[in-house]
Amino acid sequence: MTVIEHLGEFRRRFIICIIAIVIAGIFCFIVSPTIISFLVRFYRDAVDDPDKQLQFLGPLDAFAIRLKIATYGGIVLALPVWLFQLWRFITPGLNPSERRYAVPFVLSSMVLFVFGAAVALYTLAPALSFLLTIGGSDLRPELTAEKYISLVSLMIVAFGIGFEFPVILTFLLLARIITTSQLRKWRRWALIGIFTFAAVITPSQDPYSLLAMAVPMYLFYEATIILGRILKR
Repeated sequence: MTVIEHLGEFRRRFIICIIAIVIAGIFCFIVSPTIISFLVRFYRDAVDDPDKQLQFLGPLDAFAIRLKIATYGGIVLALPVWLFQLWRFITPGLNPSERRYAVPFVLSSMVLFVFGAAVALYTLAPALSFLLTIGGSDLRPELTAEKYISLVSLMIVAFGIGFEFPVILTFLLLARIITTSQLRKWRRWALIGIFTFAAVITPSQDPYSLLAMAVPMYLFYEATIILGRILKR
């Protein structure tokens, strides 16, 4: 394919992804009150107050929050579509034997993203408890809905993206950009890089979230080395 043909192919698949995200976003906008109710539970657990409510300060804030949930939710729900489109875009550069990994690529990416989102929610209550009490007893937390929903949404997306790490490494192995021996040599630097990445990408910046992301990512790194040996890369 020429450069123009590649750009046309990218444009077509990008439009498909946008349409899928918009449709999923509309659904998330409709059910956003249920999503908000679910997310607020973690805040109540952190402050140990079952009746605690989030605040909003402006007349348009509630609508903006629903739009934000629709945006993030649309990206997450449309995950199978844009992952498949991404794979279809890059498969022309692979040989026929490697293209058969399309279904495992999409399925493993979905599972890892969901797993990352679940870990983010699992660590949310202790992370919030740490953040809300670190200022001392003279500071009383009164979170706004906009700040809280933004934090939770970014955590879910950050953990989901971070847990795609083994998929990226496996693709690089399949494309022969890196080798298993190189991964073994880079262990020490990979450990430093993973913890640095986790410290930067976790929006809450608390130790619970950092460890919850960094430790699985390094385990994924070691698992990729084992997979590379099986694939003889």
